[in-house]
Amino acid sequence: MQGRVLIVAGSDSGGGAGIQADLKAVTALGAFGATAITALTAQNTRGVFGVFPVPPAFLAQQMSLVLEDIGADAIKTGMLHSAEVIDVVADVHERLAKDVPLVVDPVMVAKGGAPLLLPEAREALIGRLLPRATLITPNVPEAEVLAGQTIDSVSAMRRVASALLALGPKAVLLKGGHLEGAKVTDVLVTASGERLFEDDRIETTSTHGTGCTLASAIAAGIAQGLGMEAAITRARRYLRLAILKAPGLGHGHGPLNHAVTVAPFD
Repeated sequence: MQGRVLIVAGSDSGGGAGIQADLKAVTALGAFGATAITALTAQNTRGVFGVFPVPPAFLAQQMSLVLEDIGADAIKTGMLHSAEVIDVVADVHERLAKDVPLVVDPVMVAKGGAPLLLPEAREALIGRLLPRATLITPNVPEAEVLAGQTIDSVSAMRRVASALLALGPKAVLLKGGHLEGAKVTDVLVTASGERLFEDDRIETTSTHGTGCTLASAIAAGIAQGLGMEAAITRARRYLRLAILKAPGLGHGHGPLNHAVTVAPFD
């Protein structure tokens, strides 16, 4: 294994998103994943039916113990449901890992529509975490909330991505899967410029955990020393294969095949 990724996110009892998807993606790409759980959720492919928050002090303890012993080459955040949790993550990052690249997936709403970020936590996310981030990976609805702007086209994505970059992260990858069309376009914006990633849309209901998976796959690449564009390119290729080879489980938005890179074991 090469590269250590500390994943700070919520648990998904259905195994398709959250910490479970994060660990699978990081492992499938050859890195080591450690975790700090922010919340337990009761969910399946049909939706989120319960959330049990972890006390912020215990979250800080999880992060601190991992960083002080195992260390990390990248940190990836997912579900950070409250301002208190965001403050803890920012504080621990400053205290123990300020030079460690931070990939922030600003999880706000579950695939089935359940809110995963309290409204008052938006300002904490913008003020405390985004300026610390090496990369943020919002989808279109999340970017609209963060920027306070509507996105209805790729040109609007480019404009909003630049607006989000002005909030302090070193890079913004705005994902375009929520827009209509036969093509899916993601927009990467950094201080050096802009790059568009485009693929044919895959018509499927097996999309649970795509955001978690992509961000964790990118974090694994960064932890392994890949440059930003190379890490994103590999992560997008991995995500596409995981969707194409999805196992077709559940009756709602089904999980991906995170083990698509793993050879059969005899």
